[in-house]
Amino acid sequence: MAEDRRKIAFRLSILRYGSVGVFIVLAVAFWVLQVVQHATYEEMAENNHQRTLALRAPRGLIFDRDGRVLVENRNSYDIALVREHTRNLGQTIRLLASVLGLKESLVREIVDRHRHQPSYEPIVIVQDASLAQVAAVMARRLDSELPDVVVEKVPTRRYPPDSLAAHLFGYVGEVSDQQVASDGLDSGDIVGQTGLEKIYNSLLMGEDGARRVVVNSMGREMRTLEEIPPVEGRRIKLTIDEDLQKAVEEGFRDSGYNGAAVILNPNTGEVLALTSLPEYNPNEFAAGIDHAEWASLTTDKLHPLEDRALQGRYSPGSTFKIVVATAALEEGLVTPDFKVHCTGGADFYGRYFHCWKKGGHGTLDMAQALQQSCDVYFYTLGNMLGVDKIHKWATRLGLGEKTGIDLPNEVQGLVPSTQWKKEATGQKWYAGETISVAIGQGQVSVTPVSLAVMISTIANGGTRVTPHLLKAVDDGSGWKPVPPPPPKGVVQLKPETIETLHEGLSMVVNQPGGTAYWDWHKPGPNSADLAGFEVAGKTGTAQVISLAGAREAAGKTDKNLNDHGWFVFFAPVDHPQIAGVVFAEHSGHPGVAAIPIARFALETYQAEKEGKPLPVWPAAPKPAVAAAAATTTTTGGTGQR
Repeated sequence: MAEDRRKIAFRLSILRYGSVGVFIVLAVAFWVLQVVQHATYEEMAENNHQRTLALRAPRGLIFDRDGRVLVENRNSYDIALVREHTRNLGQTIRLLASVLGLKESLVREIVDRHRHQPSYEPIVIVQDASLAQVAAVMARRLDSELPDVVVEKVPTRRYPPDSLAAHLFGYVGEVSDQQVASDGLDSGDIVGQTGLEKIYNSLLMGEDGARRVVVNSMGREMRTLEEIPPVEGRRIKLTIDEDLQKAVEEGFRDSGYNGAAVILNPNTGEVLALTSLPEYNPNEFAAGIDHAEWASLTTDKLHPLEDRALQGRYSPGSTFKIVVATAALEEGLVTPDFKVHCTGGADFYGRYFHCWKKGGHGTLDMAQALQQSCDVYFYTLGNMLGVDKIHKWATRLGLGEKTGIDLPNEVQGLVPSTQWKKEATGQKWYAGETISVAIGQGQVSVTPVSLAVMISTIANGGTRVTPHLLKAVDDGSGWKPVPPPPPKGVVQLKPETIETLHEGLSMVVNQPGGTAYWDWHKPGPNSADLAGFEVAGKTGTAQVISLAGAREAAGKTDKNLNDHGWFVFFAPVDHPQIAGVVFAEHSGHPGVAAIPIARFALETYQAEKEGKPLPVWPAAPKPAVAAAAATTTTTGGTGQR
């Protein structure tokens, strides 16, 4: 018994001392938590009723060359969900969808798409919410039904009305997962997705600020603790002339044709106007485009999202004769007085190639051949040159290569060569194929912007400029000019080459018999005064279906098979200051749309330069005229004016 009592006493002692030890450990732990780590846990407790709200920075404004605002910002409201303060996410989603008038599945899809974000970051459910939606959410917040939903005032892009220069400006949108991973952006950022907005996003995108607020247990804001204001993006000034841009687009819309135009300063490469039609409305993207509208744009057979100026590849037609003339003169194969007799066609390699003029042009020298766009003359030059020399000079003048313009997604045209065909098809080049290439048909395809560079190179005497749009940047301390990009190359053209080309291209517009003369000089309200401003140019009609009889063989189709119309130009002839291209899609002869649009642009340019009132666009032929014109542009074969 005594031994049992000793064991019990020993165990009680262990229990007593153990209990004392536990209390000592607890006391030390409480002391560490409450005294040593007091500041840390106080901050954590404070954060339980604090919320940090992002203050989105406005993007930088965009101005034209004369300081006129082209793209600005407006205030809008986003409705966002903060999961950190959500007690029942499913219930919140159901109620929010009902309040906003949205499908619950759509709201749930948006939330699921952003689940990887930290829970304290707001998930935007509605961009650019209507006032009714904002009022409905705010009422529920006051009733504590939606304490985890916030309404954020955010700057939103405002683009010009009538979708002016839509493809040039591009549009903004929420950053994609791929952009977050590759560009180091944050989820939810609004960034440029196309056009200048994308290329110069780093300049235009500002630095977001933040506001730290205290909220109560229901999530209602009580007071602001700290606010870091956002920093607006830098302002940029473009080389674009707003009046010239409007003139070109007005001409396209009133005449009823789609297409593209690129107008440059041929000495510097500054882009004065650049348009592509049909267009889209970038304001719909700024506010968050809905699925139905996006589907409508992506399935539209006219491809309004495609920038035809940079991404459209077309046969250049007779505008390519400028390249062939340059090559023949520079290679020393002919002189400017080299003559060819045209009877309406000629035989090459066992095939008869028609000229566009059925009765023929008679005997012509080079300037006259350019003036009247004689196919037989250029068939002859092409046969003398061969395709590789044509390729050589086309490339030097800027065709078949990217121009380097500061816009995204430019595509490269094609000027064929023997090497190209061997690599592409494994077959040899046949000399007979060169005949069609010599008048801009066959495998030749160009973009409008590259054709604008080509005519600028001819205008300035051999410098292949790099087209560009950025003129100056203001970071808050005033406008700082941006140096223009260097030329892509310089071709030392012979003086007689330049003189002959300028003479022939001037005769196209200013001498009877020129392929642009009658359309340029026809009486009417579009004959504004261009005295002292001599214009040179070249027409081109590019076939959509090039083989004789193929149009009939195509049968019934919903595709427009009318030919395309080109007009390239520069002015004034003696010291060019403006050059460019107008491409009128499916217009038939260029006189139907391309020439009047180019003339109106030049009239606007000249009026601005002289400080005169801007011209008014005249009544122009409607698309019905083009169908008739298209039937008169060819006389069989591949000949084009």
